Amino acid sequence: MNIIEIIMASGRSAVDIALYTLIPIMVVMMVIMKYLESVKILAKIINVTAPLLKPFGLSGLSLFALIQLNFVSFAAPVATLAMMDKKGVSDRHLAATLAMLYAMGQANVLYPLTPHGLSWGITTVISILGGLVAGAVTWYGFARNLSHKEVISVEDAEVHSPQKQGLLTIINTAGADSIRLALGAVPMLLLSLTVVGILKSAGFITYLEQILSPVLHAVHIPTVLIMPALVKCLAGGTAYLGVVTELLQSGKLDAQTLNASAGWFIQTLDLPGLGIMLGAGFRVARVARFAILGALVGIAVRTILHIVIF
Repeated sequence: MNIIEIIMASGRSAVDIALYTLIPIMVVMMVIMKYLESVKILAKIINVTAPLLKPFGLSGLSLFALIQLNFVSFAAPVATLAMMDKKGVSDRHLAATLAMLYAMGQANVLYPLTPHGLSWGITTVISILGGLVAGAVTWYGFARNLSHKEVISVEDAEVHSPQKQGLLTIINTAGADSIRLALGAVPMLLLSLTVVGILKSAGFITYLEQILSPVLHAVHIPTVLIMPALVKCLAGGTAYLGVVTELLQSGKLDAQTLNASAGWFIQTLDLPGLGIMLGAGFRVARVARFAILGALVGIAVRTILHIVIF
């Protein structure tokens, strides 16, 4: 096992993800969010949608994050989280929104798996339900002691009362913020991919399959899911997509098993997901421990629904 080669390969993969996945999506989404804020459309949408999401402990901006994750990409909501952090959304709302995001499925995995038999419509509906459950559980339970008042500072005044800016200024500002956020996620991506590479090279995954096979057979869980589970937890949704696509094409995994396991596998609560989301801001990272607990409840609900339906 050549650890240096594994680190170098992981580094190239991490940089590729940051440059060719995170930055393009985040730049576009951040420009849209900044523009909507500049022309006061964002404030109007928030005022309209806030009452609908209030029972789940979510704010109006949470709706943007929900749509971005389920219909754009796992990276898209980072722009919204960064804006929520900067705008002074309360810690309690921030925790509920983060829990919602961790519990839901990401579009960049949902769409590519649809041609392989994934039921996109049912999976998306269950994804949203799981996110709402996670947000509500976090708001009323795990994060109930957090402040629910907006955090407004002198530095944030211009954010709450935005001045109309030129399009070029918006693009430059949003681009700089997006690049900063994307590059901030590289260390976590690199470390997680390195761990996966070392485990594969050491034969740990094969050994684990042999140990767990009797237990999984007893509860009627295919052992073929061990590799996707480890890859998902350590390397994230993009790596999971690559592994599960290969299994589907080789016939080792069928569409029914794919759909039945989607509630557990297609979510953003993994090492890269943690790094990318927490890079949105200091307060986002501070409330993460409450959000993770709520997200686990939402993921459990999604897992049960997928098993029952499929």
